[in-house]
Amino acid sequence: MYERFKFLEHTADIKFQAFGDSLEKCFKNAGYALINIICKDKIKSKKSKKITVKGRDKESLLYDFLEEFLYLIDVGGFLISEIKNLKIFGKQENFASQNYSGLHIKENSKLYMQSKIRNKIKRYDWILTAEVFGDNVKNYETETDVKAITYNDIFIKQERVDGKSKFVCQVVVDVWGI
Repeated sequence: MYERFKFLEHTADIKFQAFGDSLEKCFKNAGYALINIICKDKIKSKKSKKITVKGRDKESLLYDFLEEFLYLIDVGGFLISEIKNLKIFGKQENFASQNYSGLHIKENSKLYMQSKIRNKIKRYDWILTAEVFGDNVKNYETETDVKAITYNDIFIKQERVDGKSKFVCQVVVDVWGI
């Protein structure tokens, strides 16, 4: 078993690194690190929501994924406890043959798509889907009020450790009054 995440020294904000033997597990553990910053209580899994986020690259996808957690808290009062069925589709996947908005797009097809659809796929090279479980934030005492996820010091790396692939991501979150 490996370490899921760890917190690092930072002068004004909170910085962490998350780990996983796949990109999906690394993102999942980054989500759990953010949850740990916000609330130390054991959160119940009373409701579920499906989320989809898109990004130009892996870093923007991670940023948008974690921002979605803050959005769910701020707008819906939904505090996440579990992340399940997280899937990431990226540049290594064949986007051109996947189904978007009911349109089946084939690579090298003689049929031309509307430029709007073509640009939409091109702009988002990475897509994440997941099911998140949680409860109303009012039922818990929150630890830290996170203002935003930042791009400061953000990275995602793939390393080889003992012949096995390992992913590491780093995130800095902007918090109120630390």
